[in-house]
Amino acid sequence: MHVSSNFEGGNIRPIDCSEADNIRLEIRRDRESGFLQWFYFRLTGVAHRQCLLRIVNAGECSYPDGWKGYRAVASYDREFWFRVDTSYEDGELCIRHQPGYDSVHYAYFAPYSLEKLAALVAVVQTSPRTTVLHAGTTVQERDLDVIRIGNAEANRKICWAIARQHPGETMASWWMEGFISRLLDSNDPVSRELLNRVTLYIVPNMNPDGSSLGHLRTNAAGANLNRCWHEPDNRKSPEVLHVRRMMEDTGVDLGIDVHGDEILACNFIASAEGVPSWDGRRQRLLDTYKRELSLINPDFQTEYGYPSTPPGKANLSYFTNYIAETFGALTMTHEMPFKDTAGAPNALQGWSPERSRHLGATNVEAIYRIVDEL
Repeated sequence: MHVSSNFEGGNIRPIDCSEADNIRLEIRRDRESGFLQWFYFRLTGVAHRQCLLRIVNAGECSYPDGWKGYRAVASYDREFWFRVDTSYEDGELCIRHQPGYDSVHYAYFAPYSLEKLAALVAVVQTSPRTTVLHAGTTVQERDLDVIRIGNAEANRKICWAIARQHPGETMASWWMEGFISRLLDSNDPVSRELLNRVTLYIVPNMNPDGSSLGHLRTNAAGANLNRCWHEPDNRKSPEVLHVRRMMEDTGVDLGIDVHGDEILACNFIASAEGVPSWDGRRQRLLDTYKRELSLINPDFQTEYGYPSTPPGKANLSYFTNYIAETFGALTMTHEMPFKDTAGAPNALQGWSPERSRHLGATNVEAIYRIVDEL
C-alpha cells in the first residue's frame, strides 16, 4: 500500500499505512496560516481490500461541524466522483471503502485542476463572443485570467463573476464551467438576449496558487482573499488588487462571488444587506433573483442560509460588501455544499460536479430575469 499527494492540489500526510484496516493520515495546514480541511490524495495497492482511512486531525480542522453528515468523494479515473462511507468519530474522519481497482483517489470534493482550467480558457477563447484578458500575476507569478463575454460597448450593464477565492471550494469551478458554457451556446435564446444587454467579466479562478498548493482558504502568502477587498496588498494579495483595478475601469452593476460552505447542506445566496448604502431597489432585485432561481432550478432554495448582517455593520473586506458599497451594485455570494443537499439527496454522488454545472447554467436565466432593472 502507498499513500501520496505529491501532485497539484494534493494534501495529506501519511502517518501509518502498514495495515489496510488502519491507515492513519493527517491534513496539512495552509501555508502561512492555520486553515486546514481540504484533502486530496491517492491510495494504491488496495484492490478489493477493505480499507479504513482515519484522518486523525479532523477535529482540529477549521470547520469540524462540517464533518457531521459528510461523505468523502472517491474516483478511479478522476472524471467520475462518487461518495464513500464516512463517519466522524472522536475527532477523526473515518473513511471506509473497498476499492475495486489498485489505484483510487479520495478528496474533500471533486477537484478542478489548473490544467482543466487552462483547457477551458483555451476552448472558450475561440468563441466570437469571448476575449481573454490578463489581469496580472499571483504571488507565485501564475497568470490571472479574466474572460470577457459580450461586446465592450458603452451603455451596457456590467456583470462580474468570480470563483475560487477559497481554493478548496472546487464546486465553484464546476459552477463556472456550466455558467460559461451556457453563455457561449449560440443556440440558447436566453444567453443571446442577455448578451445583447450585458458585458460579463469572469474570473474562473481567483486563487490559482492556493489551488495548486492544496489549500483550503488562502493563497501562497497565507492571505484569505475574501478578507482583502477593502485594502488589497501587492505583496500579500495581488490577486485582489489586480481584479479590483479592472473593476474600477469597467464599473460593476452586478457582482457574483461563487463559494462552497462546509456546514450547510443546501445551496443559498448571501448578499450585502449590511452595507451603509443598501436600499430598497437592491433588496427587491435580490428577492426577485432568489425567487426566480429557485423556480428555475429546485436545487436552489431560500429557506436556509446565513443570517443577514444588521444595517451598517457589514465587513467591507468581503467582496460582496465592498463591491456593493463602492459601486452601488447588486452583489451576491453563491454558496454550495460540500455535503449533499438535504432537500434532494443523491445517494451515489451527493452534491456533485454535474449538479454544480447545472446550477451555474441556470444562473444565466436568473440574471436575464432582472437585467433590465440593474
